[in-house]
Amino acid sequence: MDLNVLREAFAGRLFTDAADMAPYLTDWRRKWTGQALAVAQPDTAADVAAVVRWCVERAVPVVPQGGNTGLSGGATPDGSGRALVLSLTRLNRVRRIDAVNNTIEVEAGVTLLQVQEAAREAGRLFPLSLAAEGTCTIGGNLASNAGGVQVLRYGNARDLCLGLEVVTAAGELWDGLRGLRKNNTGYSLRDLYIGSEGTLGVITAATLKLFPLPAAQVAAFVAVPSPAAAVALLELAQARLGAALTACELMSDTCIRLVEKHVQAARLPLSERSPWYLLIEVSDTHSEARANEALEALMEHAFEHEWATDAAVSQTLSQFQALWALREDISESQGAEGKTIKHDIALPISAIAEFIERTDAEIERAFPGQRLVVFGHVGDGNLHYNLSPAEGATDTLAFTALEAPINRLVHDAVAGFDGSISAEHGLGVLRRDESARYKSTTELALMRSIKQALDPLNLMNPGKVLP
Repeated sequence: MDLNVLREAFAGRLFTDAADMAPYLTDWRRKWTGQALAVAQPDTAADVAAVVRWCVERAVPVVPQGGNTGLSGGATPDGSGRALVLSLTRLNRVRRIDAVNNTIEVEAGVTLLQVQEAAREAGRLFPLSLAAEGTCTIGGNLASNAGGVQVLRYGNARDLCLGLEVVTAAGELWDGLRGLRKNNTGYSLRDLYIGSEGTLGVITAATLKLFPLPAAQVAAFVAVPSPAAAVALLELAQARLGAALTACELMSDTCIRLVEKHVQAARLPLSERSPWYLLIEVSDTHSEARANEALEALMEHAFEHEWATDAAVSQTLSQFQALWALREDISESQGAEGKTIKHDIALPISAIAEFIERTDAEIERAFPGQRLVVFGHVGDGNLHYNLSPAEGATDTLAFTALEAPINRLVHDAVAGFDGSISAEHGLGVLRRDESARYKSTTELALMRSIKQALDPLNLMNPGKVLP
């Protein structure tokens, strides 16, 4: 393959040395490692199109990659060494902000944190918030339809995007960056590319929604006796707070004990432990006093109904951050324990309590002694239903052997409640083949028809998403 022609076809960087390519060939979890013909980092959308055209002419597969923080292997090449990794990190400009229209236009390689900061400087809020926000990029967020902690109020990445710029599988550049909230002129091409994990084309820029910057954000860390009580409290909070309720996160005591064990500064902010906790965030565009009043009134009703037994409400920014750290440090703390079995699932909110009760019991019956590490975005029905080995267990191979049967048990249970086996992490290669068990033949056929229509040569991120 004559890479000199490729080098001359675009402005940017081209890596062909093994050491230079290595950081782009292994996923963030170090679960998958592949090989590549080269790694291209174009400077502009036109350069991305030139790279894709070079690949199409030579039937070279393309693996788009953003910040490489995905959890499902969707941005890692296979082991054949035939593919070109297309890194978008040099497309890193905030093109423009329209404060009147409440929109921001950014290139795909801009990090989520940079978008948040640019919005804040303009007196606006971009609400998407993820643990990897300092590294993950907007292109990757949209390609995987990222969720995060504020989906309850603002929606996921799809809901926050008004328009896209995309390089198609043919190497053509589509400009669909209109900042319109109403555009009823045909198929929603934007929605085809969002969540497609790079299998249909390459997102190079996006027009995103902005919101008024809240004057105050207050958090409450609440002890609840059960998931059923947590859901009841969520329902009450939605009825009383409306749009002021911006996040509602569920955590088991097992999660919090792991954080306390592995994060030196972590402290349970309550006088007594509880089997479950909720982290509730309230935002207000007027004042902190009004946010506190709303939260305190909510907690009074929760105590009266025995849906909550104790609560700690943030009074300062440092307290607010400390409460959120208890939630945000769970994944890293579980990882510090060693091997994990993870499930990123979505359920109807009304089914969460029954799902946890039934599935916990089935896990204990079939695989006794394993630690359940359950937490997630109860406000939008997304649970991270994870497992770690029994405390003190040393047989990693034995625990690893349980992954496939535990996955089957959990995902069958999810299907029984009309849920989804991937809520926000995408299918990638991790859940690609499992998804066939839970999708109808009609659904799979429609997906394959779209893939065939938009990428007839099957060069865009082959081997991902579709079983």
